[in-house]
Amino acid sequence: MKNSLVIGLLVVLLMGLLGSVYVVREDQTAMVLNLGKVVRSDIKPGLHFKVPLVETVRVFDRRFQVLDTAPARYFTAEQKDVSVDFFAIGYISDVRAYYRATGGDGKVANARLAPIITDSLRNQINARTLQQLVSGDRGELIAGQLKGINEAVQTLGMQIIDLRIKQIDLPTDSQVITDVYERMRAQRKQEAAKLRAEGEEQSLTIRAQADRESTVLVAEAERDAQQLRGEGDAQAAAIYGRAGSADPAFYAFYRSLEAYRGSMTDGNGVIVLDKNDPFLQYLKNDR
Repeated sequence: MKNSLVIGLLVVLLMGLLGSVYVVREDQTAMVLNLGKVVRSDIKPGLHFKVPLVETVRVFDRRFQVLDTAPARYFTAEQKDVSVDFFAIGYISDVRAYYRATGGDGKVANARLAPIITDSLRNQINARTLQQLVSGDRGELIAGQLKGINEAVQTLGMQIIDLRIKQIDLPTDSQVITDVYERMRAQRKQEAAKLRAEGEEQSLTIRAQADRESTVLVAEAERDAQQLRGEGDAQAAAIYGRAGSADPAFYAFYRSLEAYRGSMTDGNGVIVLDKNDPFLQYLKNDR
C-alpha cells in the first residue's frame, strides 16, 4: 500500500514536471496565458517553465509568411475596370497584439490585412491610367505604400516587409477588353496605312528612277546608232567614191542597174519616159 502511494506521488510529480516545461524553437515565439489572460509574451527560443494546469502556452511561427489574398478590382484614372492580384510578405512583430486582434488565427489575420492593403493600393491605381499601370514600374507603384500599410497593421501585431503585384487583368465582364482590342486594331491599321504609304512612295521613286534611266539608255543608244549609221554611210560613200574613181563607166552602169531594180521590184510599176531618156541608155545599148 505504501509503495503504491509512493508510485502514485512520483507519477503525479512527473506529470506536473512535464506539464510545467515547454520548448520554443528558433523559428518560433510564444506567449503564456494564465486562465485566458496574457501574462508573458514574446518569449524567446529555449527551455521555459510555466505553472501546470493554470498557465497555457501558445506558440507562433515568427518566420516570414506569404499573405495571399483574392484579386481586387479597381478603377484607373480614365475609369477603366481592372483586376489586380497581389500578395504581401510579413511576420508577427507583436505576439500580444496579434493574439488580441486575431485570436492567433492566420485566416483571421489575412481577412483583416487584405482590406488594408486593398485600400492603400486603390489610391495609387486610381491616380494612374491603364497604360501607366500595365507598362509602368510596379515597384514604384508600391514603394510608398509600405509605410502607410505598416502604420495601419500595427493593431494586428504584424509587420509587412514587401508587397508584390502578381498580375493585372482586364475583367471578362468589362468593356475595357473591347476598348483595348479596338485601340490595338486602330493602332495596327494606322501602322499598316503608314507602311503602305511608305511602300507606295518608294515604289513611285523606284519607277521614276527606272523610267529616267530607261529614257537615258534609249537616248544614248539612239545617239550611238545614229553615229554608227553616219559612220557607215560615210564609209559607204567613200567606198562608192573610190570605186567610181577607179572605173567611172562601170560605176555608172552599176548605179543604173540599182535604179532599175529599185523601180521595178514589184513588177507592177509603170514608168513613162521619152525613148531617148538617159535612164534607158543601158537597156538599149550593151556597151
